[in-house]
Amino acid sequence: MSAPATLLRREFIKAGAALGGGLFVSLYLPVVGAEDSVAEGAADHQFALNAYVRIGVDESVTVISNHSEMGQGIYTSLPMLLNEELEADWARISVEAAPVDKVYNHPIFGIQMTGGSTTSPAEYDHYRKMGALARTMLVQAASQKWNVDPASCHVEKGVVIHGATGRRATYGSLASAAAQLTAPADVALKPSSAFTQIGKPTRRLDTPSKTNGTAQFGLDVILPGMLTAVVARPPVFGGKALKIDATEALKISGVKSVEEIPSGVAVIATGFWPAKVGRDKLVVEWDPGPNAGLTSEQMVREFSETSKQPGAIAKKVGDPAAALASAAKTITAEYDVPYLAHAMMEPLNCVVDLRADSCEIWTGTQFETVDRANAAHVAGLHPEKVQIHTTLLGGGFGRRANPVSDFVVEAVHVAKAAKAPVKVIWTREDDIRGGWYRPMWHDRFAAGLDADGNPVAWTHTIVGQSIMMGTPFAAFAIKEGVDSTSVEGAADILYGLPNLQVDLHTPTIGVPVQWWRSVGHSHTGFSVEAFLDEVAHAGGKDPYELRRVLLAKQPRMLAVLDLAAKKANWGSKLPPGIGRGIATHFSFDSYVAQVVEASVGKGGEVRVHRVVCAIDCGLVINPDTVKAQMEGGIVYGLTAALKTEITLKDGRVEQGNFNDYPMLRIFESPEIEVHIVASTEHPTGVGEPGVPPAAPALANAIFAATGKRIRRLPIRSSSLA
Repeated sequence: MSAPATLLRREFIKAGAALGGGLFVSLYLPVVGAEDSVAEGAADHQFALNAYVRIGVDESVTVISNHSEMGQGIYTSLPMLLNEELEADWARISVEAAPVDKVYNHPIFGIQMTGGSTTSPAEYDHYRKMGALARTMLVQAASQKWNVDPASCHVEKGVVIHGATGRRATYGSLASAAAQLTAPADVALKPSSAFTQIGKPTRRLDTPSKTNGTAQFGLDVILPGMLTAVVARPPVFGGKALKIDATEALKISGVKSVEEIPSGVAVIATGFWPAKVGRDKLVVEWDPGPNAGLTSEQMVREFSETSKQPGAIAKKVGDPAAALASAAKTITAEYDVPYLAHAMMEPLNCVVDLRADSCEIWTGTQFETVDRANAAHVAGLHPEKVQIHTTLLGGGFGRRANPVSDFVVEAVHVAKAAKAPVKVIWTREDDIRGGWYRPMWHDRFAAGLDADGNPVAWTHTIVGQSIMMGTPFAAFAIKEGVDSTSVEGAADILYGLPNLQVDLHTPTIGVPVQWWRSVGHSHTGFSVEAFLDEVAHAGGKDPYELRRVLLAKQPRMLAVLDLAAKKANWGSKLPPGIGRGIATHFSFDSYVAQVVEASVGKGGEVRVHRVVCAIDCGLVINPDTVKAQMEGGIVYGLTAALKTEITLKDGRVEQGNFNDYPMLRIFESPEIEVHIVASTEHPTGVGEPGVPPAAPALANAIFAATGKRIRRLPIRSSSLA
């Protein structure tokens, strides 16, 4: 972990503990703190060995996941970690989502949450420890039963065996006795050389339920007497309803009521369709508020003008101004990326059963502690009276870790009005127009080259909204006017540049923004790596070779760069019309390099033929997961490069569904190769690091094919025709 990342996460712990009411607890707390989980286990004839594993008399093993499964594979990787030490029968293992409880807090952030590509890095030792503690207690129970030394026993696939006598006892037969024992203060963990499961390709445990339809997502939840609601929200962020005419809406069969709530107007009905049709019949006069004049093109111009002056200094090395002034050659460029929606496959939804003294919530969330605190505030209850059932998430990408819990809080407001259990469903249009986007960004660069074409100066001015401002995390994330998430991937680049300055302007704009897959790296990855390609060509350098020189003191990044280039046959001849581009990026403590091969048709249409990706993410838990996450991240990054943008006109979002906010289709997806660097270093992130290099590698490939530079996303065919 880099020093800046370490310091940042230490600060996050402090903020998270405060937000969670001081809920940060010991990493290896081996006691059961979730009473609901224990009670459920006992009812099923399962016995809790600790808060993370239950074993049943039927030999079933239930692993409790304190992180949300949204497609990234942690419902498999976490059990793999635990079972590496537990050594139960893998065929008997299943997974349950943890209730909200301090024992399940994130070991790094101090609250219960999923994000930042931190699950595997944070839980690598933790879950192994939980498995080892449980195994030790099971062996102790067997040794007491047989009156033998525990050291004379060993385990195999959920069976404790006494080597001298051959006596055997299954975990299920020992679970009750083991659960009565006091857990040891500490246990030794296996060395990596002894691993039998970690590092092996493993099929996902959640695949069968997702293919046979038994998996439960938020949209699948049905409660007795439950109503369904959709909400009409202001068409301009910050607007509010002035007059509401619900006459026609209330005539729709199934519509029970129309209620004004803080976020808009809720139509509550017996099902989704009458609620949706009822909303269509509403007549609402909106006060657009202060953001009615926002227009994307004007904002681009304003950002560009702002970037002409330096902002708050995020990083400064040497004397970049003097180095630029004395350089043999200087080049400049401006880059732009738009607002982006998360566009999860499952739109936002939340079920709330609100009672006088309790509140139960079913939803796919990444932010359990925060959501419970915010829901409790609205419900007028103590947080301990609010129970959140985390369902499977049909995609998250950060959207379901909302800093103000917008979709959860809204559902609690609706439940208060409905006076019955209610499911609030967002349509695709609601989701695309519902705000909380990846910010729009502008980047201005200047570089100075010496007589030999080597970069000697680099300045980078960034303009864009802060995602941390106004959240509980601002205190640790914003220092001296710089939001660290705005400049990550720019202020901490690994290239050896002798004179460097990165600075930031943070305009205040009424468009809700938050983290999006790869966060700040999603824009700095594109602009930094595309501009470095410009620097290489301006100095007469091969883009790959220049990177090798600048990464001379970064052996891990240099290794992935060389691996990607080798596997892509960098420098070899390509068919006419196809260009090859390269990019690297360090994010979430992982090192990634990608090479893209692409062509441009006569009409300017871009075709991505091949992507070669190399990653060093430390010790790998499940190679299949790493490969899948790199593939998904690349497709996500290419979608942003080629397809998607959120634009505003007169304060209104112009996009609404996949017809005008399209995803990369399967027939458009390139051949993707993923190469993993073998490592014994601590595991690092994989959910997000595949995204940042995809767009710049593509832009650089387009330049290689056409000689035209891409400095604004998404790529428009009209600019290449």
